[in-house]
Amino acid sequence: MEKHILLLGPPGAGKGTQSKRLAEEFGLEHVTTGDALRGNKQMDISEMDTEYDTPGAYMDAGELVPDAVVNKIVEEALSSADGYVLDGYPRNIEQAEVLSSITELDVAILLSVSEEELVDRLTGRRVCPECGASYHIEFEPPAETGVCDECGATLTQRDDDTEETVRDRLRVYEENTEPVVEHYRDRDKLVTVNGETTPGDVFDSIVDVINS
Repeated sequence: MEKHILLLGPPGAGKGTQSKRLAEEFGLEHVTTGDALRGNKQMDISEMDTEYDTPGAYMDAGELVPDAVVNKIVEEALSSADGYVLDGYPRNIEQAEVLSSITELDVAILLSVSEEELVDRLTGRRVCPECGASYHIEFEPPAETGVCDECGATLTQRDDDTEETVRDRLRVYEENTEPVVEHYRDRDKLVTVNGETTPGDVFDSIVDVINS
């Protein structure tokens, strides 16, 4: 059965993990803005009167890809999907309005997680600078503290995983995405799921919402 699902939630809420599982469970396309951008780096956008002629040129220059370009890429990704779970878009009210004009959602599911829990989750992340493996000091620690299981390199904390940066990211998310949450609440599309339980319980709650 074709389903159109949007997952909303702050950084660290578990959208990526849950989206992947949902895509597998229901045979849906997992559409994220990051993947859609990477998959369409060479898309010709010269007719859009933008600074660059491809999304990849923005990415190579380390610049934000304009909303109009992101909208076009998401529209392209959704047009070829029978059913989808959308993760990481829309990030603001303008994108939400564009999304409404190109597709009809069945449900928008908000993963609710407290700020303190999000800070714990995000500041505990450690990554391997050599092979890219990712760990968490509390939830998924390496066998030996501070050492990568895969290649033995010393694990590091990314600059954007420090507490100050994390709280700043959460504040920006709140400012941009709160209007998006209200947009779907006003249209009776929003269902809130407790994102602080185990990943398995969160998944079961999401499946219950979709099946109901």
